[in-house]
Amino acid sequence: MRVLRPILSAGRLLRLRLPPRQPQPPGRRLSCGRPAAAGALERAMDELLHRAVPAMPAYELREKTPARAENQCADFVSFYGGLAETAERAELLGRLARGFGVDHSQVAEQSAGVLQLRQQPREPAVLLQAEDRLRYALVPRYRSLFHHISKMEGGVRFLVRLRADLLEAQALKLVEGPHVREMNGVLKNMLSEWFSSGFLNLERVTWHSPCEVLQRISEAEAVHPVKTWMDLKRRVGPYRRCYFFSHCSTPGEPLIVLHVALTSEISSSIQTIIVKECPPSETEERNKITTAIFYSLSLTQQGLQGVELGAFLIKRVVKELQKELPQLGAFSSLSPIPGFTKWLLGLLKSKAKEHGRSGLLTDCESQEIAELTGGPALETLQTLLSSGEWAQSERLARALQAPLMRLCAWYLYGEKHRGYALNPVAHFHLQNGAVLWRINWLADVSLKGVTGACGLMVNYRYFLEDTAANSTAYLGCKSIKASEQVLSLVAQFQKNSKL
Repeated sequence: MRVLRPILSAGRLLRLRLPPRQPQPPGRRLSCGRPAAAGALERAMDELLHRAVPAMPAYELREKTPARAENQCADFVSFYGGLAETAERAELLGRLARGFGVDHSQVAEQSAGVLQLRQQPREPAVLLQAEDRLRYALVPRYRSLFHHISKMEGGVRFLVRLRADLLEAQALKLVEGPHVREMNGVLKNMLSEWFSSGFLNLERVTWHSPCEVLQRISEAEAVHPVKTWMDLKRRVGPYRRCYFFSHCSTPGEPLIVLHVALTSEISSSIQTIIVKECPPSETEERNKITTAIFYSLSLTQQGLQGVELGAFLIKRVVKELQKELPQLGAFSSLSPIPGFTKWLLGLLKSKAKEHGRSGLLTDCESQEIAELTGGPALETLQTLLSSGEWAQSERLARALQAPLMRLCAWYLYGEKHRGYALNPVAHFHLQNGAVLWRINWLADVSLKGVTGACGLMVNYRYFLEDTAANSTAYLGCKSIKASEQVLSLVAQFQKNSKL
C-alpha cells in the first residue's frame, strides 16, 4: 500500500481548487433542432462511424488483417470530445450501438453449422472450430473500436467517461432499447477486466496527501457531503482512515474511496463519527480501538458503475487494518438506507386508498398519531415523512419509532427484486457476506437522512470467518443472514400485516 506524500501545502488547496464539471442540459433530440444543422451532424456521425468501425474481417482472415490505424480511433475520440451537448453524444452512441453490433445473419449461419455438426459424428476438432466461428460472429463490431481506443494514451480514461455519458443518456431516456443495453454491458465487461484487482493500488489519504487528491476525495463524497476543510481534516485524522483504489496506469487518482472510523464499539449514529470533534490528542490510544466502522463508500468515476470495486476495496482495507491494528475484533458498516422513504410513501399511498385497517400501524399507533397531528394517521403520515418535520417533535418521533423500525426491517429483509434485497446498499453488503445486524433509530438527523430514510441507518456486520458462507447462501439460495433484532422486527411486521 502506498501512503501519498505531500506535494503542495494544504494552505494552497483553495487556490488550486478546480470547478467541478458542470452537467450539460439534456437538450433536444437532433431531429427536433434546426433541420439543416442536425442533418449535417448526422451525416458526419455516419461517415465517422463507417470509417472508425469497419466491418469484421472473415474468420479465416481474422489474424491476418492489418490493425486499425491509430488515427481512425483518434478521429472518433476527437469527434466525440467535440460534442458539447448530452443529446449529441447520446445520438452518436445510439447510432454506434444500433448499426455496429453483431451481424445476426452470421450468427444464424454459424449457429446452424454448430447444430448440424452436433447431429453428425465428427472429429472434436471440427466441432470446436465451428463453435469458435460462432463465438467470433457473436463479437459486436464496436468492441474492436473500444479495444483499440484502450491502447491509446488516455484511452481507458476516455472509455470510462464515455460509459458515464451512456449511463446518463439512458437515465434521461435519450437512448433506449436492447442494442444500447447490450453495448453498455459489453463496455462494462471490458472495464471489469481492465480494472480487476490485480491492476489496482491501495492508497491511504492523510491531511498531508497532495491537494489534488484531497480535493477529489472531498468532491467525490456522495454519502455524507464534506462541509468544510476542517470537516475533511477530521475524516483523515486521528481515529479515522481513508483509503482509495487507483489504477496502475494512473497512480494517485482515486477511483473509489472508503472512509473508516476506528472506535471502541459498533457505532449506531453517524453524528458520533462525522460531527463529533477530534480527540484533543493527535496520538491515538491504540489499546482502546477494537472496531472498524465503514461509514462511506463513494465511486469517483460514474463510468465504473457495476464494476466490482467496492467489495475488493473493503477486503483489502480489512487486511491492511489487521496488519496495522491486530487487536481489531469487529468490522461493520454504518450504512444509509436510500429509497426507504420513497418506498414507504408509496406503500402508505396505496394503503390509504383501501378501506379498513391497513396493517401498517396498530390501532394504538394510529390513534396516537391522529391525536398528535389532528388528522387521519396514514394521510398525515405521508405529509410528515415527505417534509421531515416530524423529527423536530420529540413526541412525534417517539410515536413513530416502533412502526418505522419494523417497516424498515421489512423493507431491508422482505422487499425483493428477483429474489434479492431490493435496497441496493443492502444487496451490496449481503452479497459480500455481511449480516443484516442492527437498525438504528435517528442515526442520521441531517435533512438528507431524515427525508431519505426517516433518519434510520443500518449496521451490516462482517464476521470474517462467515462471510464466504453467507455470501454463497445469499447469492445461491437468496437467503439473508440477519440478527435477532432484525428478525424480531420482521416478525412484528408480519404479525401486524398478516403476511
